[in-house]
Amino acid sequence: MKVTIERAALLKALSHLHRIVERRNTIPILSNVLIEARDGQIELKATDLDLEATEIAPADVAVSGATTVSAHIFHDIVRKLADGAQVSLENAPEGGQMILRSGRSRFQLQSLPAADFPDLTTGDFAHKFDLPALELRRLIENAQFAISTEETRYYLNGVYFHTAESDGATVLRAVATDGHRLARIETAAPAGSAGMPGVIVPRKAVGEILKLLEDPARDVSIEISQVKARLRFGDVTLTTKLIDGAFPDYNRVIPAHNDKRLIVDKEQFQRAVDRVSTISSERGRAIKLAIADGRMTLSVNNPDSGSATEEIEVDYDSAPIEIGFNSRYLLEIAQQLSGDTALIKLADPGSPTIIMDRDGAQALYVLMPLRV
Repeated sequence: MKVTIERAALLKALSHLHRIVERRNTIPILSNVLIEARDGQIELKATDLDLEATEIAPADVAVSGATTVSAHIFHDIVRKLADGAQVSLENAPEGGQMILRSGRSRFQLQSLPAADFPDLTTGDFAHKFDLPALELRRLIENAQFAISTEETRYYLNGVYFHTAESDGATVLRAVATDGHRLARIETAAPAGSAGMPGVIVPRKAVGEILKLLEDPARDVSIEISQVKARLRFGDVTLTTKLIDGAFPDYNRVIPAHNDKRLIVDKEQFQRAVDRVSTISSERGRAIKLAIADGRMTLSVNNPDSGSATEEIEVDYDSAPIEIGFNSRYLLEIAQQLSGDTALIKLADPGSPTIIMDRDGAQALYVLMPLRV
C-alpha cells in the first residue's frame, strides 16, 4: 500500500471513527482502524463489534493495499500535523509496520494484518428508506434524555423505533423510557418504512448518529434488519447491532383519562423550575406544584440548604391539585418542548402526568409523580 491524502480529509474521517474505538481492548485488533487504499480513494473503518463506522475520502493511490494501525495514535498524529499538509502512508517493506510521512515528519506505527479485522456489514437489510437529517435529529434529541442507564434492564438502554397508526396515518415513532419518564416522538413514516420490525438502537449508537448529522439539508439513508441497522450520511456509513430484547408496551403507561388541563408559558415554566430547583440536592430532588385558581406555586424544601417558592400564572380551571416530581426530570422534559406554550394533563397526585406542546402532538412525554 502506498497512498497520499490531504491532512484535512484524513483528519475529518479519523475524527468520526476514533470515537467508536474503546481505549482499552482485550482484543488488540479492535484498538485499530482499518485502512484500505484502492481506485483513487481511501476507506477507513473502525468497530467495537457492536458498532462499525466506515468513511471514504479521495486520495492519490500509487499502490493498492490495506493495513490496520492504532486508531487513537493515528488520530493524534494527524491532528498535530500542519494545516494543508499532505500525508503519505505506506506499508513498511519488512511488514508489521506502516510508515507515515508529512513534510519533515516521519512515523513508523505498529500494524496488524487487515485480514484479521472483523466485518459487521454482512447480512440482508429488508427495509430501506430515506429520512431528512433534521427529522432524524429531532426524533433522537427529543427521546435520548429518557434512555435508561440501568444495565439490568438492557432492553431500555436505547431508543425504540417502529411504525404505528396515528389518526389514520402511518407514523415513525422513537420511544425511550427509564421507568420514571417516557418520551414518544413521531414523524410521518417515510416510503419503505411500513412494516419494518420494531428495533432498539443502543445508547452508544444513538450518540454517534447525532454526531454524524452534520448536514441538516441531507437525507439519511436507513436500512433495517431484525438484528442490525445501517445508516449512510454521505461518505460515512454507520452499522450497529440492535438490542436483542422486547421493548415494553409503552402505550399501557400513557394515561388516557387525565382530565385536568393546564396551559402554561413554556419559557416561564422552564425558568421557574430551574430557579426553584437550585435549592434541591442529589438526595432530594422533589419539587411540588400547587395548582389552583389560575396560579401554579412551585416549591422545594431541602432540610440541608433551605427552601424556595415561585408563583407563575397558568390557564387552569379544574379542581385544585398538589403534585410532586423529580425536578431534574421535569426540567429536562420542559427543555425538549419546541413550542411557546406547554399543555400539562393531570389526573391525581399519584398518577402519571402528560406533558406536551399545546400545538400539535408530535412529541409526548409522561412523567411519574413523587410523594412530597
